[in-house]
Amino acid sequence: MNKLAAYDIIRSPVVTEKSTMASEANQVVFDVAIDANKTEIKAAVEQLFSVKVKAVNTLVRKGKVKRFRGRTGVRNNVKKAVVTLIDGQSIDISTGL
Repeated sequence: MNKLAAYDIIRSPVVTEKSTMASEANQVVFDVAIDANKTEIKAAVEQLFSVKVKAVNTLVRKGKVKRFRGRTGVRNNVKKAVVTLIDGQSIDISTGL
């Protein structure tokens, strides 16, 4: 996998209270491409951050129905990946990709 393909899979880190608490358990949360599978996510994280990945858990957050000026619309679905790293490994998401 080349570096551009890895950037297409890993969209952005998720910075929330829950993901910050997960970092204490050696986990990092990313928004990923909706069609990416767990093996592709694992390979992309290992290539971009030079770490070893223990496990990858994924979930799809369904898009909400929102109204704007009387018209209804639907936000897009978002796929998130919770990446568990091997003990002793870490990713500093504040430095950027």
